[in-house]
Order: sequence, then C-alpha cells, then structure tokens
Amino acid sequence: MKFAITALIVFTIIISSCNHAIDKSDPLVSGRGFIEASLKGNYRMAKNYLLEDSTNLEYFEGLKDFNSKMSREDQLGYSGANIIIDSSVAPSDSVDFIYYTNTFKNKPSKIKMFKKNKDWLVDFKYTFTDN
Repeated sequence: MKFAITALIVFTIIISSCNHAIDKSDPLVSGRGFIEASLKGNYRMAKNYLLEDSTNLEYFEGLKDFNSKMSREDQLGYSGANIIIDSSVAPSDSVDFIYYTNTFKNKPSKIKMFKKNKDWLVDFKYTFTDN
C-alpha cells in the first residue's frame, strides 16, 4: 500500500512538472518567451514559439550553432540579460513586429510574430531577410 501511494505521488509530481503551459495567445508574451528562452540558451523552449517551416528551422539551427561557439563569458552575459521591448507594430491582425534590445549587448533587434490559428509564433526568417 505504501508503495502504491509513493508511486502515485511520484507520478503526480512528474506529470505536473511536465505540464508547463506555454502562452502563445498574445504576440508580446509569445515574442518575449522566444527571446528570453533564446538568450538563456534554452532552445527546446524557444522552439515552442517558432513558426515551423524549413527556412525558420534552418535559421534556428544556425542560431543554436552560432551561440554554441560563443565564449562562456558571452553566453553568461546573454543568459543574465533583461529584455527591453522598444515597440510593437501590428500592420494587420495576423502580423506583429517587436523591436527590442537586451541589457547585455544593447543592440536593437527585431522579430516578426505571425498568428497561426490562435497562436502567435516567431517568423524567424524575417530577422535575417526583412521580408
């Protein structure tokens, strides 16, 4: 009986720890989630916010590769950085552009958010192509 109760408790803890709801219902929340996960090097989490097409996945893999070759000092700097949202521009009800910087490099950056069904996802290729 004790084993059954212990097993049930362990199972409940495992299930509840895996059930992190990812909010993709708002472009700013979703965009911030992607940026934060990327800065911290948590690419598994960042990929949840990515509009998955072949080009985006290729650029995303390139980002992971590039960041893996950064110095440890830079990786820690990005990981500890805060995100500063400069502006958000929504030219339509399914597209939103987020302009931001981070406190480590303080270099202006942008991402394009695209609404697919009810989720706002990062169209990562825009960061590199401006289309």
